[in-house]
Amino acid sequence: MIKQTGHADLPLHVGTVPRWLADRMMALGTEIIEALILQFGRKEVLRRLSSPLWFQSLGAVLGMDWHSSGITTSVMYALKRGINARSKELGLYVCGGRGKYSRQTPQELISYSEKTGLNGNSLVKSSKLCAKVDNNAVQDGFQLYQHNFILSVDGDWSVVQQGMNVNTKTARRYHWCSENLKSFVDEPHIGVTGENSGQILNLTAANADVTRKSILELTKDNPEKLIREIKDVIRLENPLGRENPAQLSLFPEENQFVEVKNESQNCVMPSHHEVRAEDVDLKRLGAVLTTAYESDSEDFESLLLTPGLGPRTLQSLTLVSEVINGTPSRFSDPARFSFAHGGKDGHPFPVPVKVYDESIRILGQAIEKSKLGYREKSECINRLHSTAVQIERNCFPEADFKETIAHEMRHSKEWGGRTCRD
Repeated sequence: MIKQTGHADLPLHVGTVPRWLADRMMALGTEIIEALILQFGRKEVLRRLSSPLWFQSLGAVLGMDWHSSGITTSVMYALKRGINARSKELGLYVCGGRGKYSRQTPQELISYSEKTGLNGNSLVKSSKLCAKVDNNAVQDGFQLYQHNFILSVDGDWSVVQQGMNVNTKTARRYHWCSENLKSFVDEPHIGVTGENSGQILNLTAANADVTRKSILELTKDNPEKLIREIKDVIRLENPLGRENPAQLSLFPEENQFVEVKNESQNCVMPSHHEVRAEDVDLKRLGAVLTTAYESDSEDFESLLLTPGLGPRTLQSLTLVSEVINGTPSRFSDPARFSFAHGGKDGHPFPVPVKVYDESIRILGQAIEKSKLGYREKSECINRLHSTAVQIERNCFPEADFKETIAHEMRHSKEWGGRTCRD
C-alpha cells in the first residue's frame, strides 16, 4: 500500500524562467530521465517523480530556486518539453501543466492512449480522482492550480500536482504513483510537499473509513436534523481542544483529524532566499568537494575522455550522479544540490553556464555511448557518486560553507555566471 512520505513548506514565488535556463533545464532534465531509464527502467522514473524530496533535489540541480514553489511548474514544463519530443523512444509521456494546461490532461491522455493501446478512459478517471481527492477530500486549505500526469507506455503512471493557499502565500505539492495503488481513498499518496498547516481533515486516511461511511449516511438524513446537530456542535466549548470549534468533527469520539506528515521524510522549505549553512548537510557537501578537487581528476578525465576536465565540472557531475544513483535518504537536504549549477536568483551563486553546458555534453555523450554498448563513460559518472559516498563515510570531511560560496563567486565570471536578472 502506498503511503505519504512527508511534506515540505514551499513559499510562493512569482516571475518567469529565462529562456537561456529553461532550454538547459529541458536538456539536462531529459538526460537525467534517460539515464534513469537505461539503468533502472521506466518504473523507477515514476517512483522518483513520486518522491517529494527527490523532486525538490532535481529542481535544485537543474538551477531553479532551491526552495520555491516555482520548482514544480518549471521542472514539469522542462520535462514535458524534453520527454514528449522523444516519447516513442523513451516510452514516457507527460500530460497537463499549470492553469488551462491542467484542464487539457484528459484530451492528452486519450490521444496518447489511442497511439499506444492503453485504456484512455481508465487513465482519465485516475487523473480526475487524484485531483478531486487532493482538492476536496484532503481539506488542507490549498486549491489545486497545477496537475501533471506522467504516463509510461506500460500503463504505469505518477501524478505531480500543486495547490495554493492565498492566505499564507504558500504552496503544497502532492505526489501519486500507480505502483501498488489499491485504493484512491486509502492513503494513496506517495508524498505531500507544502506548508505544514497543523491539523487538517484528511478523508483519505486509513482510519477515516468510519467517517467516510458516516458522511455518506448524513447525506441521506433530513437536512433540518443535520442543521440542528451542526448547531449543537458549534455551541460546544471546544471538547476536542481545538482552537477553532468550526473545525470539530461531527464524530468527536472518532477524532479523524490527521496531520499529513512522516517525520523521517519531512522537508521544510524556509522563506529566506539565500542558501544558509544550516540548509545543507556540510559533511555530504564536503565529500562532493573532496571528490571534485582532491581526487585524481586525471583518472576521471581519462575515463570520461574529456581533455581538460576541471574539478568544477566534476563537482556538478558528482551531484548529477547522486540524483541518478542516490538512495532516498540522500535527498534530505535539497539545498545541497544547488551547488551543482547554482540558482537563477543568484543563490547560492549565479548559474555557471559554461559548467552547465559541460555537464549536459558529458552526460549526453555517456548516454549515447552506453546505448552502443560502451559503458565506460556512464560507469565513470556513476562512480563519482560512489566515490563521494566512500569519502563521506571514511574521511569525514566537512565543507567550509563560506569559503565554498566565496570560491564560486570569485570564479563566477570565468564560468559564465548568470541570473534571471541578466
